[in-house]
Amino acid sequence: MKLLSWNVNGLRAVLGKGFGEFVAAERPDILCLQETKARPEQVALPLELAGYHDYWNSATKPGYSGVAVFSREKPLGVALGMGIDEHDTEGRVLTMEYPEFFLVNVYTPNAQDGLRRLPYRLGWDAAFRAHVCALATRKPVVFCGDLNVAHQEIDIARPRENRFSPGFSAEERASFTELLDSGFVDSFRHLHPALEGAYSWWSYRAGARPRNIGWRIDYFGVSSPLIKRLVSARILAQVLGSDHCPVEIVLG
Repeated sequence: MKLLSWNVNGLRAVLGKGFGEFVAAERPDILCLQETKARPEQVALPLELAGYHDYWNSATKPGYSGVAVFSREKPLGVALGMGIDEHDTEGRVLTMEYPEFFLVNVYTPNAQDGLRRLPYRLGWDAAFRAHVCALATRKPVVFCGDLNVAHQEIDIARPRENRFSPGFSAEERASFTELLDSGFVDSFRHLHPALEGAYSWWSYRAGARPRNIGWRIDYFGVSSPLIKRLVSARILAQVLGSDHCPVEIVLG
């Protein structure tokens, strides 16, 4: 089973940048998108998605945030948000139940410049951790998406310069460690523990992407029992169209 996750930074924008061709070439069983910035009625889906069931959680604010899942198999159940009013207006979480696992598509809020939204971000992290841990008491969990944190120094091109930047603060990194310590595994680092230069997001400024000055902030986390089914984990850095690139896992 192939699962793909991609922060598209605007689904309507990426449709004109080879998105349909990407789906046709990769043929994922499940495709998770973040930062869709649209409601489903605003998007003319490409023919390449005609065979998929689609599910959306859009933000209350127009043109902002939002997640979507496209699945060949119809899930047993679908839940929008985490059941917490404070966190559920921005369209950031979509949970799907399948026979063998839960899938949680997530777009984690950014702590913002000066870390001014850090307290909210850490509260969000705690709520998300509780959400996936509760699911994991029922069956294994796969969570994926833009987690907005580079976990280790190897996950960012310039760690020294970014120690107080949103997404690489000590508090956010510790919070992500706590999430993993709750029974989850960073699939990419599990298979590629020492691979350097593996990033999934690059700033649009200063030619960062051609120079590979990036951050790895897009993840597939899996419950520990699923590790034995993990066949591969890849970052598709060659795929353009967004400031993020897709990430992928294959489960056997």
